[in-house]
This record gives sequence, structure tokens and C-alpha cells, in this order.
Amino acid sequence: MIRLYLFLPIGIIAISTASIFIKLCDAPALVIAAYRLTLASFLLAPFACHKKSWQNWTESEWRWLILSGIFLALHFAFWIASLKYTSVASSVVLVSTNPIFVGLGAWLFLKESLGWNLIVGIALSFLGSGLISFGDVALSKEALMGDGLALLGAVTASGYLLVGRKMRKGQDLLSYIFPVYSAGAIVLIIISFAFQKPFFGYSSSTYLYFFLLALVPQLIGHTTFNWALKYLPASLVAIAILGEPVGSTILAFSILGEGLTPFKVIGGILIFAGILIALKKRGQSN
Repeated sequence: MIRLYLFLPIGIIAISTASIFIKLCDAPALVIAAYRLTLASFLLAPFACHKKSWQNWTESEWRWLILSGIFLALHFAFWIASLKYTSVASSVVLVSTNPIFVGLGAWLFLKESLGWNLIVGIALSFLGSGLISFGDVALSKEALMGDGLALLGAVTASGYLLVGRKMRKGQDLLSYIFPVYSAGAIVLIIISFAFQKPFFGYSSSTYLYFFLLALVPQLIGHTTFNWALKYLPASLVAIAILGEPVGSTILAFSILGEGLTPFKVIGGILIFAGILIALKKRGQSN
């Protein structure tokens, strides 16, 4: 348990840097996402190939691995694209609503009871999202589209967390993350080629940010949360990830000069309150 309190803050700081690196890249969203997971997979490959523990996985487990990789690929594709249109603060707050979608998915597909906690949480989160979107539409239609892409990123992140919780209960960390990151990378490369996105011809600084994305928010940040999924319910890990909007907003203000509007502040507070209320009962029951 001491390790959880030590490593989770490190993971939060690491993932908070992702939006800054992405904003500084001069490449399309799909290419950024593809490089992020591809480079992360290459960095993991020597350790994973030495361990070879995934060779004992069953066909059913491989299907879950691929599904997790698809969810991760789509999450990055939607979320990184959102940062091209809207502010860091709006994007990271909206993409952090994934616990709400986890609760809705459990109600729709797992037949779990909805509960007043979840209903109130959904209402507050939608109200907060509406305030952020209302403030952004006054800026531009592109900002509103970015908000929508961030919400799609939240939906796909929910699937990624749920599958990760299922698979990590009985498997070690490296045997899980290497196939998942690799599957996500392959999906993103295929989609990038389908949309004819070039992989070369960018500035040297952009390639540096590609590497930093793979190393810091992916290998340190995401891997920390995948490690925590073995010991904590997905809902509680999702609560920890709520630290990302705070860290990202501070970094965006300091590095990119992005300010906050009253709509974003009030909307963010409502979303955080809604998520914490929605997760209260789930966290106690897990």
C-alpha cells in the first residue's frame, strides 16, 4: 500500500505532461498517437522478449488484449485530436469524465443498479460539460468540436480501464502492457495510413516530443496506472487520474500561456464533484 501512495503521484505528474508535449508537436493527431505507442512498445520490447510470459496466454486472453489495445488507440486518437481544437484545460477535464461512462456501461451491459450516486454524478458532470462547451462555443466552433472529441476519448478510456482491470487481476504488468501497447500502435499505424497521414518530414523538436510522450506519460504514467489496476478497482484508479487536469492546466498556464475562464473553472468543479459522488458507492463496494 505504501508503494501505491508513492507511485500514483508520480504517475499523475507524468501523464500531466502529455497534453503539453502534444500541443508542441507540429504533426497530425493520428501520427502523434502512433509514434507515442510505437516508441513505447520498442522501448519495452527487450524486457518483454526476455520475459516471454505472454506466450502462455490463451486465445480468449489474446482477444481481450487486442480489444484493450483498440480502446487505447481510439482513446489517444480522439483525445489528441481534441487538443488540436480546444484548450488543454477543456480537453483534460472532459476526457477525465471516464468514470461516469464506466458507471453507465456497468448499468447498460452488466445490469448493475444505477443508484442515486451515479444519477447525481451524471447530472453534475453533464452540467459541468455543458458549461465548458457553452464557454468554448463562444470562442469558436472548432473549440466545441474539440470538446466533443475529448468526450469520445473519455468513452474509449472507460473501455480500456475496464478491460485492464479484468486482465491485470491474474497477470503480471509487463506481460499485459507490452501486447496492449503494441496492439494499439498497430491499430494507429493502420488508421494513419488509411487517412494518408505522413510519418516523416517533421521538425527535430517534434521527434523529440514523440520520444518524450512515449517515455514520460506513456511508460511512466500509463504504466503506473496499469500496475495499480492489479491492486485497486478501476473506479479508484479513475479517481487518481483526476489529478491530471489539475497538473495539465498548471503546466499549460506556465508553458503555453493558456488562461482559465469562469466557465471552465465552474464546469470543472461540477465535473469533479459529479465524478467523486458517482464513485463513492462504487469505491466502497469494491
